[in-house]
Amino acid sequence: QVQLVESGGGLVQPGGSLTLSCAASGTIDSPWNMGWYRQGPGNERDYERELVAGIWSNGLANYADSVKGRFTISRDNAKNTVYLQMNSLKPEDTALFYCYIDTMRGRYWGQGTQVTVSS
Repeated sequence: QVQLVESGGGLVQPGGSLTLSCAASGTIDSPWNMGWYRQGPGNERDYERELVAGIWSNGLANYADSVKGRFTISRDNAKNTVYLQMNSLKPEDTALFYCYIDTMRGRYWGQGTQVTVSS
């Protein structure tokens, strides 16, 4: 079983910054991709989650167009931890952010951490 614990969410003013962290523990076989999705207000179905950013074990990353230049994803392979540095936050970034990890056994999800951008 794999557990993911997220932290770092909260309330921030527009233009501010937050850093999310997600640590995976348990039996993790060959983790190759880690990253973050988000689910905005009113989007309650799982398929309405938006991929924010993902990063492979070799460091190659991809981003949603809406966050390019503002968000930076990184990971610590030794700790099975993924980070999301979010700068220049906008009200439309308000969402529940979920981290995930892809392993040989499948994809696992965190419980979500709320990010609210408001003045």
